[in-house]
Parts: sequence; structure tokens; C-alpha cells
Amino acid sequence: MPILTTLRRSRAAAVMILLATVGLVGTAGAFGACSDRREADAARANDTLDTPAARTPAYTYDVVATYPHDPKAWTQGLQWHQNRLFESTGEVGRSGIREVELTTGKVLRQQPLEAPHFGEGIVILGSTLYQITWQSGKAFTYDWKTFARQAKEFRYDGDGWGLTSDGTSLIMSNGSEALVWRDPQTFAITRSLTVTDHGTPVKQLNELEWVKGEIWANVWQTDSIARIDPATGIVVGWIDLTGILSTLDRTGEEDVLNGIAYDAEKDRIFVTGKQWSKLFEITLKPRR
Repeated sequence: MPILTTLRRSRAAAVMILLATVGLVGTAGAFGACSDRREADAARANDTLDTPAARTPAYTYDVVATYPHDPKAWTQGLQWHQNRLFESTGEVGRSGIREVELTTGKVLRQQPLEAPHFGEGIVILGSTLYQITWQSGKAFTYDWKTFARQAKEFRYDGDGWGLTSDGTSLIMSNGSEALVWRDPQTFAITRSLTVTDHGTPVKQLNELEWVKGEIWANVWQTDSIARIDPATGIVVGWIDLTGILSTLDRTGEEDVLNGIAYDAEKDRIFVTGKQWSKLFEITLKPRR
């Protein structure tokens, strides 16, 4: 395992689990009537909590198509733009941006990112491709059509993880429960938002994608994607991708699910993971 992979995994102690629990304990003996009332109240509370309206909607998936993916690509960001697939890869000495042929997984062109930078999320806005870095505190810009590095670079505090856009601003994650909106001309923060599910902060937000007015976020070290309302930060849905990469498709070198791309023109969703040998086009269906 690469040293940086170990460092990357040390950013979290455990998988994020969201549970809503209600419990009341009664007292026996002379207070039996009070105990009965408390137990009844607890039962009603649990009944209310378990109604469909009280649960965050959950979805599973159907695989529409499966495509080859470079099993050596440490996927940090995925972007579909003008009928082309773009990818950002991580690890020092292996980081870069690339255009990938969807049907074959072939790398059509690429631009390495020099050490000591560890590449993270990307997004294309206008004529510019933006790429952030993990711990360098730097964002780089490129002409998306040629991959020529532009002179404009930005600095920021803290980690860089995921990057997307609402069409006007850049939206960035840093591995916490926070999302920040940034000015694409200056990279200055213009807005921040805390992501929650029933009041509980959702941490480890990683790769981001703007999908039909929602922000979709990989939750690091899980097989889950959070669907986030950008106005409130509330999780309006969970996508469970457990088992999407089958045992037969695993080589033992894979890491976590990471990478979401949306083709708005054809309403297609693509997902993959770090060093996965497959990239998947999926549709969603409610979990029963």
C-alpha cells in the first residue's frame, strides 16, 4: 500500500453511520403507571420516527452499461463535458488530468501534475478546467480543450477534496461536513454550508457532482452517495451502491468508491472508484 494511501485513510476513524434512535426507560414498583405512560410515549415516538416521511429517501441502482476503466487510476474527480469524459487522478507522482474514451477506457490525452502535488477534484466552467490539490493548498487552471496550463493559480487554506459547479460558482469539499462556494475568478469563498441528515452532520464529503439542481457527494470510505439540497445543506436522499463492483471484477488493488459524472444532455449517471477496473452507467430506483 502506498504511504500516501495510508495517510489518506488516516483522515477518518470509521465509516459514517446515520441512525436516529429514541429510547425512554420506565421505573418499576410504585411508579408503574408513570412507567407505562413513558413506554407508550416511547412507542409512539418510534412509530413516528419510522414513518416514510421521517426517513431520508434511499435508493439502489440498476447497471445500464459497464465500461473499462484504468485500474491504475486513483480516481479523484470525474466530469462529463460536451460529450467527453474527463478524470482527475491522485497520488504524488501519479496525479494528473486526462480525457478518457468512454467505451474503451483508453486515455486519449493527459497532463501530469508534478510532485509534490496530490491531485483531487476537477470541474469545467466556461473555457477553464479547475483542479484542486489535497494538502498543497493550490488550485490549478487549464484550457479544457488543450490541457494547456494557465498562468492563473489560486491558494486556499485546508484540504481540497471534491469540486463541482452550479454553473456560476465553484463548489468545494474538504473532507468535513462543510461545502464552500468559491468565486471562479478569485477563488474567494462566497458562501458556506453545513451538510446534515436529520440534524446530524454528514462528514467525509468527497467527490462532488451537480445533478439536476442537487449536489451529489461521495462519502469517503462508504458505498454511499449523498444527495444534497444546495439551498439548505439537508440530505434529501441516499444512494447505496453496495456490490456494484463484483468480486469477479476485483483484483485486490481497489480502493473506495469515488467518482460521479452526469451527462445532462442524455440524462446519464456514471460512477467508478479508485483503481477500479470498471466504470458504470446506472439508473436509480427506490430502495424497498
